[in-house]
Formats: sequence, structure tokens, C-alpha cells
Amino acid sequence: MKQEMTFALYFGNRGFFPEKLISDARGEMTAVLKKLGFNALLMDESLTKFGAIEGVDDGIKYAQFLKANAGKYDGVILCLPNFGDENGAIAALEECGVPILVQAYPDEFGKMGFADRRDAFCGKFSVMDIFCQYGLPFTTFQPHTVAPTSATFEKHLTQFAAVCRVANKMKKMSVGAIGARTTAFKTVRFDELTLQRYGITTEALDLSEVFLRVRDIKTTDDQFIAKAERLKNYTNWDGVPAEKSEMLAKVAVVLDNIMDDYKLDCMALRCWIEIEKELGVSPCVLLSEMNDRGIVSACELDVCNAVPMYALRLASQLPATCLDWNNNYGDDPDKCILFHCGPVPQGLMTAKGQVVDHPMFAKAMGAGCGWGCNVGRIAPTPMTFASAKTTDGKLWCYLGEGEFTADEIEEGFFGCGGVARINNLQNALEYIGHEGYRHHVGVTAGHVAPAVKEAFTKYLGYELKEL
Repeated sequence: MKQEMTFALYFGNRGFFPEKLISDARGEMTAVLKKLGFNALLMDESLTKFGAIEGVDDGIKYAQFLKANAGKYDGVILCLPNFGDENGAIAALEECGVPILVQAYPDEFGKMGFADRRDAFCGKFSVMDIFCQYGLPFTTFQPHTVAPTSATFEKHLTQFAAVCRVANKMKKMSVGAIGARTTAFKTVRFDELTLQRYGITTEALDLSEVFLRVRDIKTTDDQFIAKAERLKNYTNWDGVPAEKSEMLAKVAVVLDNIMDDYKLDCMALRCWIEIEKELGVSPCVLLSEMNDRGIVSACELDVCNAVPMYALRLASQLPATCLDWNNNYGDDPDKCILFHCGPVPQGLMTAKGQVVDHPMFAKAMGAGCGWGCNVGRIAPTPMTFASAKTTDGKLWCYLGEGEFTADEIEEGFFGCGGVARINNLQNALEYIGHEGYRHHVGVTAGHVAPAVKEAFTKYLGYELKEL
């Protein structure tokens, strides 16, 4: 699930500052990227003085270099070994089309004379100023200056990579809405045209297409055989009737094919009650398995949560899932139970789940029609959560961090749940409720909120509230 990434390196120069620093920076920055597992893309050193950009003419050369390598880089690292030149920077990068990280070298005590002083501390402001004047988004991190060889810059680079993954993948994406909105849930309504304004295309399919495709799947097909084996090893199927596991494998093949056929980046599925009535299974475990493979899949046709789920998966490079804000946890104001019937990926669980007949559908429609609920527990881990809605022509999101704890949930609690601890949870819940957000929330492991925030607000233009 890890994505190989390449950064185009830009080196700024201003002639009356020590140009000898440029060559050192080119070698140092390239070595740091290689050490951290990233690729570097550099303009030929012979094209400009010292291989750096100083003035508009050099900037135009660099812009041409980027154009010739379009699609080969995920972001640009603008490195200031000395003060740098802001006019060359805007000429070079105004049309780059990817996130830009502005990095400035620190001055050092003992090297503050005219022959060695960098003044990149000051020059960084000039670059930031010109970018602001032109409306060009860019990324910076604290502290203001940082050496590429430092552990701090390693953290900056890791975070910038996450920003690039989210910003680049989500500026043009497709989400599948498979089935109509679950009738009882007006809470998952959304506006397709609003999403489209943000580059998010909704491909709507009727559930009848799923049913027709399922009927065409043969148990002798190679794709079915491989999928049945994958599901068999994915979770525990003890007690599941053979015809139910067979049907779930067929549905799994169909969902994979729909993702491929419509070139979808993520999907939301109407998961009840027609699938249970028509096919006699519940697709919870299938969404779990898809999420575990990094194919973001939300249940109950919650398209607006599929979008931030996709962002969380891109940022963390770990599986994401859709959960309910479901239960209080005793009297602890900062804890609650996040739960769903089974779309939680194995990568977020303490152990393999157990496929059961969904008790809600068994109660409503009779036993045997809901096989596919995947029961388990969410493992203790730091986590990031997010949700989205469309209102007044804008895409609004909230974003926060917390942790899943090792606190127990009683044995009779069905589905897959975990105890979440979030600072000032009660304030967050008030905000969610009063602002009309879903009862669902997207979650991934790890703390990646800063990167998601940077991508959403700087590069994608989403409206965001940090909780």
C-alpha cells in the first residue's frame, strides 16, 4: 500500500550570498531523499549558474524542466541554501500543479561572516510573500529554518509526502454511489454538484446491476476461486452455511469489477435491506476486506464519508473505515464506543473477526438472510478521524485525533467496536450535532491530521474545522 514518491528539487540563489553553498545543498538534499526512500528529480546543473535559480530567466528554464517531466514528480521541495531569489521562484513554480515545500537552511554560530552567512531565514519570507501575492499555495513547517540532515526535517518530509498524496489524488477523483440512499437515512444525503466543484465525480449505479452481475458469476471462474480463497483466509467462517459464503464471494467479485470498470477511487454501498432480501447475505465483511486492501468502502451509501476516508487512507497509507458515533462509555466524558456492523479492516482489529448472521436483519426479516456481519474488536492505536458534508454549495469537513484504548467492551456487543478517547469529546459531539454532520465518522490508525488539514485547506479548498 506504500506509494513510491518523487520530489522535484529546486535550489534558490542570490548572487551576492555565498554560492558555494548551492553545490553542497544539491548533494545533501539528494542524499537525504534517497536515505528516506524517496526519489529526487533535479534539473541539469549545467543549465543555470551552479544549478540554482536566480532571476526570471532561470525560473523559466526550471518551469520548462518541470513541464518536460510532467507526471513524474509528486511535489516540489524549494530549497534555500542562501537568501534565494523570489522572482525566479514564482516564474519557476507558478504552474507546477503540485504541493510546494519551502525549506530554508539555518545559519550557524561561527559561520556568520560575509563569506559563510546564508540569510535564508530572511529569504524564506520573500519567497512566501511572492507566492502569497500570486495566490500560489505552498507548505511550510516549524521551525522556520531547518537542516536537511536533521531528524526534524525527516519529520517534515514524511508529513509533506502525506500532503502530496492527499492533494494530488483528490484534486480529481471518482466515488461510486452503489444503490440509492438507504431509505431510512436522510442523514447521508449529499449534493453531487457540490462535490463536482471540488473535482469529485460521483458515479451512481443501481443495485440491480449488482444483482445481475452476481447471477453471471460461476463458481468455476478463476476470479471467483481466487476471491473465495482470499475471504476464507481473511476472517473466521465457522458455522457459516456454504451457500452463504459462496454468495458473499460472488458479491465480492462483482464489487471489485465495478471498481475497475468505472475507474472508481472509492465507493459507498447501499448495504441494506435489498441485498439481504435478494441475495440473503450482508456485505459487511466484504467492505472490511476491501478496506483492508486499501480500497476505501463506506457503508449505508455515505458518499460524504467515503471522501475523508480516502484522504485518511492516503495520508496514513493504512486502511481506513467508516464507524458510528455509537455509545457513551460509562461516565467518562472523553471516551465513547465507535462501532459498525463489520466494515472494519483486519489491519485495525485485535484479531480476525467472526462472520455471523447479522442480528438486526435476523430480527427484522428472519434468521439466515444477514450472513456477513464481521464481529471483532478494534485494536488500541493512535487514530485520526474525519467526516464531511455538503452544505450551501461547499464541502465542509471536521478533523481530529485521538486513540483507541485497550478498554474492554462487554461480550454481548455485536459487530466490530472500539473504545475511543478524544480530548474534549463532549465539545466535539456538540459541534458535530449542531452543524448537521453524519452519525458516521471515517477513521484511520496514526496521527495524520496536520497533513490532511494542509491538503484540504491549502490545495483542495475544503472548509475545515479542527476538533
